[in-house]
Amino acid sequence: MQIESIRHKRLSKLVENGDRRVMQAERLTDMVAFIVAAGSFDELSEPPNFGFHALTGNRAGEYAMAVTRNWRLTFTKVDDVTIADLDLEDYH
Repeated sequence: MQIESIRHKRLSKLVENGDRRVMQAERLTDMVAFIVAAGSFDELSEPPNFGFHALTGNRAGEYAMAVTRNWRLTFTKVDDVTIADLDLEDYH
């Protein structure tokens, strides 16, 4: 899959430069690698430890994966092989 855009500044630096000055850098690196390696959007739900799920309410159309406790990677689906607006946030 392709990541079209990243909102979170530190997450962007991790993905682009390997700058590990972000919380849970190792897990985030694994999660981003999994997203990029996925052949389609449907494959994101395969590893149960990432907790992939669709958001509801005013966040309908967005998706999330669990990083730690309340922290999630959130993003939108552009098409079956592209996501956008990847963000690291505590939305709980």
